[in-house]
Amino acid sequence: MLSGGRCSFPTNISGGVIMKGLTDKQRNILEFISDFMEANVMAPTVYEIAEHFNIKTSTVFAHLRSLQKKNYLKRSSKARSISLSKPRRKSRCPNGLRSVPLLEKLDDLSIIRHKGNSEIFYDSSMLRSDEDAKKLFAIRVEAGSMNASGILSGDIAILKKSFGNLKNGDIVLIKVNGVPELRTYRQVDADHVELAPSSAGYTMVRGLRSELPIQGVLVGLQRSL
Repeated sequence: MLSGGRCSFPTNISGGVIMKGLTDKQRNILEFISDFMEANVMAPTVYEIAEHFNIKTSTVFAHLRSLQKKNYLKRSSKARSISLSKPRRKSRCPNGLRSVPLLEKLDDLSIIRHKGNSEIFYDSSMLRSDEDAKKLFAIRVEAGSMNASGILSGDIAILKKSFGNLKNGDIVLIKVNGVPELRTYRQVDADHVELAPSSAGYTMVRGLRSELPIQGVLVGLQRSL
């Protein structure tokens, strides 16, 4: 299971110079490129930028041309050729980190990387592959259903949206009366499961596995110290 604190990246700064003359979108794209390069040791593609912001590639090209004209980056026609003209000062986080979207709502998990998400960072060495990373999202724990297991209100739960066969003891995310809560997964028989809280005062959820609204399985936890 992943663990660790948040990483702090300087914002709105490139090489110690405030990024003047940029629109909010251009600033966000430039910061994403810089964060991506620090975490992945290579530049993002136009398609990765478009996917992150949920915009068209033609819109990304337009923003990149503007950033080139303003001398904030350089690029050629080759893939991953973007480089920063004024490299941002080094962050306090090591290489090998990946970003995870921090969701405020679970209304639409079909697109978990969309405009407006906050992000957290985690150690990518804790996952089996980059493909796993694309399936991750995070939420802030609000309910105390797992307090007795050491998962506290205010913690950030990192979860995988797509998962295979769940095992007894896996901690999963479900909605109980519209509220996202964590529960421990237990297989009762071939078709039925129960999702158990570890703290008193919370409801045990039982039913057919195919009908229970499981949203994800816990793979990591972060706590602000």
